[in-house]
Amino acid sequence: MRSYLHEKAAENNIPAVDIMGPVLDAVGTVASTKPRMTAGMVHKLDQEYFKKVEAIEFAVKYDDGKNPSGFEKADIVIIGVSRTSKTPLSMFLAYKKIKAANLPLVPEVPLPEELFKIPSKKIVGLIIDPYKLNNIRSERLRAIGLEDEANYASIERINSELEYAKAIMRRLHCQVLDVSNKSIEETASLVMQLVDKNRMSEGK
Repeated sequence: MRSYLHEKAAENNIPAVDIMGPVLDAVGTVASTKPRMTAGMVHKLDQEYFKKVEAIEFAVKYDDGKNPSGFEKADIVIIGVSRTSKTPLSMFLAYKKIKAANLPLVPEVPLPEELFKIPSKKIVGLIIDPYKLNNIRSERLRAIGLEDEANYASIERINSELEYAKAIMRRLHCQVLDVSNKSIEETASLVMQLVDKNRMSEGK
């Protein structure tokens, strides 16, 4: 295509500037591989980029149970009590092009009907050691200028929430992951394995 453009430009006395040619030639002198000269490779990269952006936008839109209608469109729905890293996990998965929605489990807040309309294999429940969660919540309260003795961080409240969450997870028959001693990356790896398994079973 470059040769054709140079030829036609010369025939019609049109100035032509080859932007990529010299760059490719220079890289070719130091690289061990030759340019593939294949059209469309940038477009392929763009497709991956847009998939990632779409997944990130999805994670933001369906974060924290804001819009349960997204559960059906999600690759995975993450549930758990407050401060079990549902949002960071959803965003990490989004960077891996996985559409994740998440829902906080709060005893006083009714569960959306949509949660019971999706297959259990598309749901992951997060649990955590109550004392570790106590430390996390206490730090959170101090960070926003509140007393860490608040009910939100009390062991009694945390145990009550965890028992409620575990009962919901048993009811849903979903995969449960203990994140007490796991990094976001470790948890994400386990979730991605589940997503891959689901995709294979669906022939995707």
